[in-house]
Amino acid sequence: MEAYFRENGIRLYLGDVVNTLNQLPEESIGLIFADPPYNLSNDGFTCHAGKRVSVNKGKWDKSQGIDSDLEFHYSWIEACNRVLKPNGSLWISGTYHSIYICGYALQKQGWHIINDICWYKPNAAPNLSCRMFTASHETLLWAKKTKKAKHTFNYEAMKFGDFPNDVVKKPDKQMRSIWVIGTPKKGEKKYGKHPTQKPESLLDRVIVASSNEGDIILDPFCGSATTGVSALRHQRKFIGIDSEQEYLDNLAIPRLSDILNKNGSSSEFLQVNKNNDHYDILP
Repeated sequence: MEAYFRENGIRLYLGDVVNTLNQLPEESIGLIFADPPYNLSNDGFTCHAGKRVSVNKGKWDKSQGIDSDLEFHYSWIEACNRVLKPNGSLWISGTYHSIYICGYALQKQGWHIINDICWYKPNAAPNLSCRMFTASHETLLWAKKTKKAKHTFNYEAMKFGDFPNDVVKKPDKQMRSIWVIGTPKKGEKKYGKHPTQKPESLLDRVIVASSNEGDIILDPFCGSATTGVSALRHQRKFIGIDSEQEYLDNLAIPRLSDILNKNGSSSEFLQVNKNNDHYDILP
């Protein structure tokens, strides 16, 4: 399988998520963070920078109906299960438009849900319709392949780490399942903004909490590659997949290149052998 972009510590693939995942070796990935389509592009409107704007993100975000949406989410989650190491773990982000389908798929496939995290956004956009509560959070599901799997959790880093902008996290106290993290900062949009871009501080917390240095981090819907930026910053390696070439060209590759140049990364790619075939991955 040929990478669309390859550099030290990085592989980016352009194509269908399930087809690409099925070409990676089994049990080769330490941690997966997935930010799948939320299926909320329904011709409605929202508020951005004080202006009324469409909620539509693109064809990739439109719902195809509950049965088709479930089939899609079930398929990519199943493909993630195959490539994830026995003691690896999977994070999925979403809103009510998608997260319950993903949770149902996880349970049907026998995953064990470790936590659900409420990511509270104190600077979320206001609700313009004034007909419902203002949406101010997203949900993250954290799961492992089986209940007995020995997943990574860097407890001390979460308990004693410095999280100055999170008003819920008290110094030297256990981190709770409500995280107060703002939307992406201006500097994170240097090359433009992906319509569903996540803040680097969110991915920093996920990656530091549930992986170790040298691990391979996979994002099957990598978009602007925030996951990759955080992975490289914390001495991990990164594999990203996306079906939209413009996001890879205009956002992901420039952002990752900036991190490589800043870090002077010299990570080496190794080969693994399975069934007498060589795969170009990051072990």
